[in-house]
Amino acid sequence: MLIDIHGDIWTDVTVKRSLGERHIIKKYHLDRFKRGNMVGGTFVVWIDPPHDDRPKERFEESIKYMAAEIWENQDILRVIYNTEDFYKAVDKGKLAVLLGLEGISHLGEDVEGIYTLYQLGFRQMSLTWNEENAFATGARGDINRGLTELGKEAVKIIEDLGIILDVSHANDKSFWDICRIATKPIIASHSNARALCNVPRNLTDDQIKAIGESRGLIGINAFNEFIHVDRNKRNLDYLIKHIEHIVDLIGIDHVAFGFDFFEYLEEDTSNTFIEDPYRGTPGIEDISKVPNLINKLRERGFSQEDIEKISYKNFLNLMDRIFG
Repeated sequence: MLIDIHGDIWTDVTVKRSLGERHIIKKYHLDRFKRGNMVGGTFVVWIDPPHDDRPKERFEESIKYMAAEIWENQDILRVIYNTEDFYKAVDKGKLAVLLGLEGISHLGEDVEGIYTLYQLGFRQMSLTWNEENAFATGARGDINRGLTELGKEAVKIIEDLGIILDVSHANDKSFWDICRIATKPIIASHSNARALCNVPRNLTDDQIKAIGESRGLIGINAFNEFIHVDRNKRNLDYLIKHIEHIVDLIGIDHVAFGFDFFEYLEEDTSNTFIEDPYRGTPGIEDISKVPNLINKLRERGFSQEDIEKISYKNFLNLMDRIFG
């Protein structure tokens, strides 16, 4: 089994349903999920460019189309809130869907809006994408700006409610500001090791260790620009080096898969923040190719138990600790 703890699937659903299509996951993605042995994951709502200049309106559009897609596809989808829900979904052959948010810029300065998001079913959340907002600063923001006072309040509410706090996309100052006040495990749902690929979206060794010390998780990202700065080394073997590096630093129990596949995004969106026109990584271009990664991990000496931990057990364990 495989859980992908970061997928921008609701973006694709929003784009296609707004053009009059229905049953997007069933038509465009379900077959790939099955070939990749993916049984579920965190499906995130994200304020996608060029709509990031109207975040509140885009969020409302996204959850409208998300809700319609879930309702009309109850035969293949089940929204989950704990591990018991996960196993019930798997037993019935349905995708186990945890609702996530990649940034909360749509709240403006309304920190208490997090309570509404919880009631809507969201159980994984980051404060920011790449932007600066009222709560925190993203990877493309001012390096001297971090968590705001509202952001500190947001962290407290997120922890009190039992929502998984995601630090992927936070800039370094926001990351450390969060670490100083967080009392529960944190995750970086889709980030790699900066020591192997020096880009701001990856984690330094100290950041990796801090996540491990929080008893959190790091989701390995398959996006080619986060694997190596050399385009010739953006491949499956170097992706596994990131896994090995993180495991060496904090252990196998703190690694998961957060692939961040671009198959869910339109080019006019992804072109606003990527440099390489080729968006895939050879050998793991999309979720259906994950068996290639699993086979390579076995060749590199990872045991079956190691692979199961990374694939789904570690995230389920985290859910138990956060959700109770």
